[in-house]
Amino acid sequence: MRRDRLDILAEDRVIVERLGRFGLRFQRLERSHGIPGSYWGDPEAGLVGDVLYALPTTPLHSILHEACHWICMDQHRRATLHTDAGGDDAEENAVCYLQILLAGAIPGVGRERLCAEMDAWGYSFRLGSAHLWFEQDADDARDWLLQHDLIDPTGQPTWRARLV
Repeated sequence: MRRDRLDILAEDRVIVERLGRFGLRFQRLERSHGIPGSYWGDPEAGLVGDVLYALPTTPLHSILHEACHWICMDQHRRATLHTDAGGDDAEENAVCYLQILLAGAIPGVGRERLCAEMDAWGYSFRLGSAHLWFEQDADDARDWLLQHDLIDPTGQPTWRARLV
């Protein structure tokens, strides 16, 4: 999906505010010879310490996915983070679930758009789509997020990063 410069700037303001609530900084790069901390390479988002890097061409699902890795990892991993977020399968599921929740907090984005982006990029879920997984098969991800105080009992983000 192609977006114009004004759309990107408006979205960036919201992303900066939302991610800043967790303590994560967001930096949009004008051009790149390689996004710092990008595991997959351009145009996918990158993480170094408490900064998430992206290009104007970086898909929103990538920005939110990497942000949610940062939010879901413990303080020790965040302190040494460079490129590879690590984590296990349970955490990866929680990351996917949280990125869909956070998309709902970005005006003009929402869960449906993000699920469609995730499907188009190639995320793979047992039920065949990100939306079906989120609605019908993600109890383990919700439980993980609750256990780590990243969502409240109603399923809303707590706007805190994981501590331990």
